[in-house]
Amino acid sequence: MTTTLSVRALLGTSALALAFASPALADEAPDLESRLTTVTVTAQKVEENLQDVPISITTVADEKLDVLKSSGADIRFLSARVPSVIAESSFGRAFPRFYIRGIGNTDFDLNASQPVSLVYDDVPYESPILKGFPVFDLDKIEVLRGPQGTLFGRNTPGGIIKFDSARPVYEREGYVRLAYGNYNTRDVEGAVNIPVFKDELAVRLSGLYQERDPYVDNAYTGEKDRYEGFKELAGRGQILFTPHDTGFTALLNFHARSNDGDARLFRANIIDVGHKGLGSGFDRDTVYYDGQNFLTQDTHGVTVKLEQKLTDAVTATYVFGNEQATIESRGDIDGGYGAAFLGAGNYGPGNIPFPSETSGKVDPLHQTTHEFRLAFDNGGQLRAQAGLFSFDEQVSIISKNFNSLAPGNPETSRATRSLDTDSLGIFASLSYDLTERLTVSGGARWTDDKKSFKATGDQRTLSDEQVSWDISATYQTSENINTYARIAKGFRGPTVQQRFGAPSQADSETLISYEAGVKSELWDNRVRLNTAVYYLDFQDQQLTIVGGLDNSVSLFNADKSEGYGVEFDAEAALLDNLLVTAGLSYNKTEFKDDVIIAPGCGGGCTVLDPAVYDGTTLLGCNISGNSFPNAPEWIANTTARYAIPLQNGEVYAFTDWAYKGETNFFLYESVELGQEGYWEGGLKVGYKSERGYDASVFVRNILDEEALEGAIDFNNLTGFVNEPRTYGVQLRWDF
Repeated sequence: MTTTLSVRALLGTSALALAFASPALADEAPDLESRLTTVTVTAQKVEENLQDVPISITTVADEKLDVLKSSGADIRFLSARVPSVIAESSFGRAFPRFYIRGIGNTDFDLNASQPVSLVYDDVPYESPILKGFPVFDLDKIEVLRGPQGTLFGRNTPGGIIKFDSARPVYEREGYVRLAYGNYNTRDVEGAVNIPVFKDELAVRLSGLYQERDPYVDNAYTGEKDRYEGFKELAGRGQILFTPHDTGFTALLNFHARSNDGDARLFRANIIDVGHKGLGSGFDRDTVYYDGQNFLTQDTHGVTVKLEQKLTDAVTATYVFGNEQATIESRGDIDGGYGAAFLGAGNYGPGNIPFPSETSGKVDPLHQTTHEFRLAFDNGGQLRAQAGLFSFDEQVSIISKNFNSLAPGNPETSRATRSLDTDSLGIFASLSYDLTERLTVSGGARWTDDKKSFKATGDQRTLSDEQVSWDISATYQTSENINTYARIAKGFRGPTVQQRFGAPSQADSETLISYEAGVKSELWDNRVRLNTAVYYLDFQDQQLTIVGGLDNSVSLFNADKSEGYGVEFDAEAALLDNLLVTAGLSYNKTEFKDDVIIAPGCGGGCTVLDPAVYDGTTLLGCNISGNSFPNAPEWIANTTARYAIPLQNGEVYAFTDWAYKGETNFFLYESVELGQEGYWEGGLKVGYKSERGYDASVFVRNILDEEALEGAIDFNNLTGFVNEPRTYGVQLRWDF
């Protein structure tokens, strides 16, 4: 029996794809078993060999995907596991923020606009509270870097992360995965595929259950094991209908999620003045809270995908998506108890200038999308696609403040607002083989974005229409080496934001990306080596001031920003039973205006940027020349899998390591509010039987690295941290 670990190809962490055979098969064809398998992607909405696509792409699938999400991990496991990709969240499991090539948004508000789009089963999830949908029973994850504004909807200057569920098939199959770890972590995943009517109707049901007991004490109230627990339930049901001799396919997808637990733990004064990263007094297992902390989230949706072969060369596709969500999160934002004005002994840990306890609530969110496209491919020199896309979202948000010093923590103020977003896009793209070796491609998309914002005492409409586009050329320099060059324009529409106080807004941003790369398969397909270099030219980049003196959110535009870098990925089957991958990315970003004014921290930190005054009035600091927030220059990752074949299976070991370089958390630079570079690693060791059984032990964050993932800068030196070391056992049965 052969286990295929589908691997990817582009930057450093792809999907693992290699076959490890039993001794009998290995004896028959040892040379074939040590070769890498072809990676198929749908980056251009058609199935293609990854090596032929003129885009910087990484895929994560199969065993690698299973390993990275061990121990109940959420979608943030992708952070630094794919070069040029960072993921973080000040909401924990509910609200991931993604950055590709340094492009992202630190905005913590519940209607934040993000420049990295997540696409689930062909439907873009634009709201940040939809983007954390759990990862289970997937075919693969594709990371597409650079603007993807021609084929994939709206708001993609940074790129997209594409999740494809395992589709129903006309065979009876399935799997069950059971894991148990420290902190009483329970992690159960499974799927069953049922061929209802041979080759015409199939059903696939899959689900996920994850739960962890709290382990962090509240030393202020004396509560033991109060925080950092979670309970996640998610399910997906799919029906595939392909009636004979009609050229018609219908796929219906129902999915839902329930997420309950704790909001992000903000920890007061865990950063020492004058030093970057965690301070000497940090205690992972203890906080001091006088405020409440909880998070509840529910989402559900339906996706319908219809395909009809109109002729041998033309296929029509329609995709409908409807998503609904509610969320409420409440946290002790100052990270401690009491306040300094109450006198010595009545506040801590460290300085608490004033208390802050807030909550955010969305009830409800509705997103509806429609996409219709025609694809032409007659096997000749020309391939083309054209279609239209519509997006509609309504969201209502309530933000509240509470008095942590009064009995019962009563509400003191609230702000309500609603935002309706409508977008229409018309797109077309084509590829043409000029010669057997040279292919040129191009596309364009017209997008019309409109937002209607309502709040107490304020009502406004924002709109813009723009054309985004891309043009590329791919040249096959030899049988196993492709080179490509691509120029693309990305676009993100105008946006508006408010918590407390007056709303702020930002105009549309545009990005021109220049990219070139080489994709190669060497040494008789035992080595896959891909590289890309790029340059980004931002105009009117949307920036978000978060935190500061009043813990607010404020939007503005920078006139000019830029970025450049290189991405490298290697994958090698060094031996019949050894597969290694290595990835590296360098991303340099910079604000290029002569003067860009942003406020510094509200208290405690040492700002390094020069102050800007209007006479004697301090306006803020000049952030020109700074890198983008949460944009480390260096990201690296590597994996290795080694197997020892036995008569009826194999014993294997899989290790993975990721490096996240020095990171600044805010628009301004300070001594304290960032994190030095660090490595995190994992290990899985197990036995896999040819009968489908797999028993293993695993450990994540094997060195128990303690690192800051972000900070709150409005009150004191408050931060939030990475996951602790976790370990456990796992059983899996594929049937």
